[in-house]
Order: sequence, then structure tokens, then C-alpha cells
Amino acid sequence: MSFCLIILAGGNSHRFRSNIGKPYQKIAGKSLVEINVDKARQFKQIKKIILVYNKKDSKRVKSLKLKNVKLILGGKNRQQSAFNALKHLINAKGISKVLIHDVARPNFSLKLFSSIIKNMNNARAVVPKINIPDAVKQKIDSSQNEYIVGKNRDNLFLTQTPQAFNLKEIYHLHKTNAAKYRDDDASLCMDLNKIKFIEGEKNNFKITDQSDFQNLKNIYKSKLNVGIGFDVHRLVPKRKLYLAGLKIKSPLGTLGHSDGDPVLHSITDSILGACKMGDIGQMFSDKSKKFKNIRSTILLQEVMEKIKAKGYFVNNIDINIITQTPKIKKYKNKMIESIAKLCKISKNQINIKGKTTEKLGVIGKEKAIACEVITSVIKYD
Repeated sequence: MSFCLIILAGGNSHRFRSNIGKPYQKIAGKSLVEINVDKARQFKQIKKIILVYNKKDSKRVKSLKLKNVKLILGGKNRQQSAFNALKHLINAKGISKVLIHDVARPNFSLKLFSSIIKNMNNARAVVPKINIPDAVKQKIDSSQNEYIVGKNRDNLFLTQTPQAFNLKEIYHLHKTNAAKYRDDDASLCMDLNKIKFIEGEKNNFKITDQSDFQNLKNIYKSKLNVGIGFDVHRLVPKRKLYLAGLKIKSPLGTLGHSDGDPVLHSITDSILGACKMGDIGQMFSDKSKKFKNIRSTILLQEVMEKIKAKGYFVNNIDINIITQTPKIKKYKNKMIESIAKLCKISKNQINIKGKTTEKLGVIGKEKAIACEVITSVIKYD
């Protein structure tokens, strides 16, 4: 099965009360849009991603520089936004199924996403739902403040997204039954028996206001892991000096099996430690000719792909570069830019400090360079 994921981010975020709309609020340096997109990209069944955005957010959405994501302008309401995406998609080759998802629900688990996709093997539509645990009342007359008390909740439930449909069927329903649309796309299916309802997740809540966003932040904080990295290399003649992926002009270079970049080696080790994935020596043995003189940029990029596949992303990197020479201050900004690009994070998630040993020891005598790093990561699930 080949799916397209439609992410709906065309609302006005009135209830969120912020100058920055919900889709572009960030947790650990990633916007809600990016968190949703990154999760979806872990599934080979997702062949295409469409982001429906609000015109007032044009600059913000373009600043994300999302690769291989089709941007579609939203409509006046949720139904029109979804239909705009479906109209673009209906003639796309190779796409038979569609997932429609609210950007304001970034905390779905990969397990739930996988379950929705698998259940579409033998269903026309799949929708996650959760039961209502609270007591329910219904207001029947606003002017008289009349209620139905003790309303039976056994037959009531809440639906969530992502919701999966056959592309042609949901397109036809939007085209012919738009007036019957209520809150989500499942409402267009007049016969709910055609929908396969599966168990949703309490943590897959919709962010409506600031308190919801704070709850989401707290969940992510609870998933925070920290790792430490340390590396030291001798300085010798006739070797190049690489620091943080940059070639530094120097009469001495670092001795190592690879290019001897102590900064990237420390970062790599700290990331692996935070993700409980061993260390750089286990993954890239100095006994292997394959890694002889290899650039450390390649090793770090490979590690970033591995942790991404396990649902981790980098939250913060704090770096101490310990050297008598060269002076780190001169290169700090370029180093941060290099690391940000390699780790696919923003520059404000990285801090670099240059330290000396006051001319003490081998580092003070300009015979070695060391680096220590603390990295925090957050796991999606």
C-alpha cells in the first residue's frame, strides 16, 4: 500500500493566544510540523507528504525548508483545507490511500501510526478512538440552563487523528457531502460501520491552548536522556587539523585512525551514550581499514541516521574544546554552523566553550587537543 500523509495546519490558532501559531511552536528546537513530518518519514509506506498551511504563515512554513513536502494553501475551514489537499492528490500516480492528520496532535506513537497503516489492509477507513472516562452532561437549553444529567457515556467516544481512508472514496465524500462535515473527516462516512475503529492513545491529545502545550513539553521532558563524550588526540607534524568538521590552518594536525577530529568524536560518543547505543569505537572500529582516514563528518551523519530510526532527536549539545592553540573563539561561530548542519538542529541548540590548561600538561605544551561534550536527546515514543 502506498499512502500520502496530509497534515492540516491551516487554522488560525485563536485559542492558543500566541503571535506564533501552533504549527510553528517548538519543542527541543523542532516545530510541531517538523515533529509530525519526522515521524511519518520513518514509514516506507508514506510515499508523499502534503502540508496544508494558512496564508498568514507563508514565511514561517517556508523558513522550515521542508524537503519533499508539498505545500498547499488551506481554505476557510478544516473541510476546505482537507479538500484542497485531496484535489491536488486525486490524480497522483501510485497513491491509493491517504492519512489525514491534525498538526496539533504531534504526540501520536509510532506504534499507533503503524497500527493504522496495517489495519488499512482489510478496511475502507481506520480511525483511532478513546472512551470517555468522565461523567457526561448535556446542555439542552442555553437560555434556561437546562441539562441532561447522568447521560450514558457507554455509547460515546472521542475520535483522534491520523485517520486513514481510501483516497478516491474520501475525495468523493468531500466533493459530494461537504455540508455534512462535522469536526473531522470520519464524520463524512454516514455509515460508521464502514470504519474500523482502533484503540487510540490518551497522550495523542490535541493541543488547543497553552496548558495543552505545557503538558506536551512535560511529556517530552520526561523522555530526556543525557550522554557524555570525551576524546583526546596528539598533535603531530604532517597531519591535517580538523575541529567540528572544519579544516583549521595549523602547522600541526591530530593523530588518529580517522581524520582525528576530537570535537566530532566527542559529540558522536555523547549522542550514542544518550541513546544507549554503545560508543564510537564499537560502531567504527579503529581496527577496520574501512574507516582509515575517514572524515568524522561521515561517521556523525551515519549515527544521526541511526538514532533517527530509533525515534531520537538531539535536544542540546554543550561542548568544551580544551586546547592551548588554536584559539577557539576565532572559529566558534563556524563550528556551531557546521555541527548544526551535521546534526540537523538549530544553532541555538549548540554551545561551544574554548578552554586552556594554563600551559600545564601535554595540552598546555601544545602536544594534544581534547574535547568533552554533554548531549541531551529526546525520544519520540
